[in-house]
Parts: sequence; structure tokens; C-alpha cells
Amino acid sequence: MANKILEEFTKEELIELIEIYSKNWLAHDGLWFQSVEKHLGMQEAMKHNVAAWEKFTVIEAKKIKKFLKLAERPGLLGLEKAIKCRFYAHINDDSIKIEGNTLTYTVIDCRVQTARKRKGMGFHPCKTVGVVEYGLFGEAIDDRIKCECLSCFPEVNDDTCCCAWKYTLMEDKE
Repeated sequence: MANKILEEFTKEELIELIEIYSKNWLAHDGLWFQSVEKHLGMQEAMKHNVAAWEKFTVIEAKKIKKFLKLAERPGLLGLEKAIKCRFYAHINDDSIKIEGNTLTYTVIDCRVQTARKRKGMGFHPCKTVGVVEYGLFGEAIDDRIKCECLSCFPEVNDDTCCCAWKYTLMEDKE
């Protein structure tokens, strides 16, 4: 282990540290975005955000998949485990529901939107980046999984949540 100090912490302290790391990561993600948004506008910020998420979400998925020792094609149960291990999964209020060949992931309360509202900023138009982020994450976990947006700002179809995504496990054509 590279950082020996981690061995000194209790399980509870390590869990708290993971939460701190997650909040710090999310803060950094928001700060770079807001800097680009302020200086170059929302459209330019979104372009760079999508480009970053195209790469990051696949890296994140592959590392989680390896950590969990998931099969090459772990299906929706593997995706459920992986979603629960994402960097921000435990700092947002969310839910996961599996029915048949679909998994619905719902973010009930989103720290990003809550922070923007608190700062008097407009909501983040996250659907564009969400399609990339959630779609590529699912495909990196299992290449048979496809994702569609059910509700996400600015196209809100469900006012009981911040966003909702439906993953479908497609039939294997092999």
C-alpha cells in the first residue's frame, strides 16, 4: 500500500474518508465546469464536460468492474453493484429498481443541482452529458446494456426526482 497512514484508520474512519474524497472530487468537477461556464459560456462548458465524461465514465466503470471481480458480461445485477460503487453514489440520494430485463436508476436528490440552486445559479442542463456518462458506464460494465434517459434537466418528465435512467439488457445475438 502506497499510503501507510490508511492502515491506521478504523473501518468507520475509512468510510468517512471515502465520503470526503467523493465530495472533494465532485467539488472539483463542479469548479472546473463553473470556471469554463463563467468565462466561455454554458455551451462551451458542456462541450468539454461531455468530452471529459466520455473518457472518465469508462475508466471508472472498468476499475469498479475489476475491483468487484465482475464477469465479462455481468448483466443488470453486475451493473447494480457497479452503480452502487460509483464515486458519487453514496453522496446523492438515489434508488435502483430491477424489473425483468431493465434496471431503473433514479437520482432523487442531486448534490450538483442542490448546490447550483443554493448559489442562485440555473440548473445544470445535464441530460446531454448524462446520456454519455450513464450510457457508456453501462456499456463498459456489460456491452449488451443500453441506456435511455427517462427524465433529466432540461427535459424533466418526472418531478419526483432530479433524473432517471433506464438500462435495458439487450438479447445476446450470438
